[in-house]
Amino acid sequence: MNRIIRFFFLIFIVLVFPPKAYAYLDPGTGSYFFQILIGIVIGGLVSIKIFWKKIKDFFNGKKEN
Repeated sequence: MNRIIRFFFLIFIVLVFPPKAYAYLDPGTGSYFFQILIGIVIGGLVSIKIFWKKIKDFFNGKKEN
């Protein structure tokens, strides 16, 4: 079992940290990641707005009817 864990750990390290990466990052890549970040933040804020009463009741210790 210990050998299997070592083997998968080695494969993980080799795949995550390759010695050389001949890769090209397009100039639009940064704006794409920025759009993803903005979407996550806005989605989280909308979720909080939708469930605000339940969140407030939870922290105030009120039980649902």
